Amino acid sequence: MKFAYADPPYLGCGKSRYGKYHEEAAVWDDPQSHIDLVHRLVDEYPDGWVISLNPRDLKLYLNAAPDDTRVGAWVKTFHQIRPTTTQFAWEPVLFRGGRKDNKRKPMIRDWIQANATRKKGLPGAKPDVFNRWVLDLMNYQEGDTLDDLFPGTGGMQRTIDELVLL
Repeated sequence: MKFAYADPPYLGCGKSRYGKYHEEAAVWDDPQSHIDLVHRLVDEYPDGWVISLNPRDLKLYLNAAPDDTRVGAWVKTFHQIRPTTTQFAWEPVLFRGGRKDNKRKPMIRDWIQANATRKKGLPGAKPDVFNRWVLDLMNYQEGDTLDDLFPGTGGMQRTIDELVLL
């Protein structure tokens, strides 16, 4: 099976957070780029896909996604403290498809609790346990393909490589 994972620069963070890493980062400051990404995932990855996003952008993504898209959550046990009343301590994760196995043990929850990463070389890098959870959401197995559309620090590929070694 062929799956995709997308962790684009969150809406409004392209140029400001990623401009020094990638010359085209500013395109992610346009909502249409995110809508187009959802359409690409639907068109090119019928077996399944997962996408990380900012909580404030959930409505935009859900309006673009098919009705059978599910919302998962990454709940951060450690997060950056911001000068707001309510802290941003979770991120939505949309997912669709994946290999079905109703007898899978252990079953996979639609949420994960894990620390955010720090000093991984790129803002927004996900922890290894998160990457493993993404693979589990798709029921990824040896021989499958997962296209990491925004490979950043390479964490998802390292997680896949570790699975092959198990």
